[in-house]
Amino acid sequence: MRRLQQFAYPVTAALLALGLWYGLAAGLGVPGYLLPQPHEVARAFGDEFLTLLRGLTTTGAAALAGLALSATLGLGMALPLGASRVLRQALYPHVLLLQIVPVVILTPLLVLWLGPGFPSVTAVTFLITFFPVVSNTTQGLLATPQVLLDLFRTRKASKTQEMFLLRLPYSLPHYFDGLRIAATLAPVGAIAGEFFAGSGSGGRGGLGYLVIVYFSRHETAALFATGFTACLLGFLFVGAVSIAARLSLRHWYESYRADSQ
Repeated sequence: MRRLQQFAYPVTAALLALGLWYGLAAGLGVPGYLLPQPHEVARAFGDEFLTLLRGLTTTGAAALAGLALSATLGLGMALPLGASRVLRQALYPHVLLLQIVPVVILTPLLVLWLGPGFPSVTAVTFLITFFPVVSNTTQGLLATPQVLLDLFRTRKASKTQEMFLLRLPYSLPHYFDGLRIAATLAPVGAIAGEFFAGSGSGGRGGLGYLVIVYFSRHETAALFATGFTACLLGFLFVGAVSIAARLSLRHWYESYRADSQ
């Protein structure tokens, strides 16, 4: 029943949303160029399927590259931040600064340094997804119970052993939580990067490029289809991170076991 409810609730909510969508579009007489009806979006998705698929792969490649950089460099940055109060006080404000500075300001610099297209789009994605990984992982490293730290110290464990045998394993749920947040932001970062830094490589336009094209043509249904395609990309990323978290942590944490979901 629990597994049935996991599917029944979101499907029911989706059907209610579709009914409300139809009611707003038809009942209020909203023109199609402002709010197309769901079947018009579905038709546009079918008509533009190959184009959207190419855009999905182009944007997905840059988003995946940026997310992978955040997953590795974010963990690498969190380790010294969690190990040293001095480094945390010195470096954490600068890590936060990367999240605060608007990407629209940094993107022209990235284009100058890295060139347009895939490298700059990947860099924009990295800047947007880096902070959640660093922040959550650092918090997990600092949240290690004091009783366990005292146990390691009474056994004369070194700082390296304490970090890699206790703090790091304990922080993994926090790390995957940050990575899951980053996974939702990765498609957003890649599409935003395509707006300002070009789109993909090999002459193929990503989803950001398609948004510009469809908007210039006033193809609102195709714009909605592009948005749903971007949502699909985000679901794929979040699903992959959730599967990785469950496979990595199911033997340590009951909440990550399949029968407890």
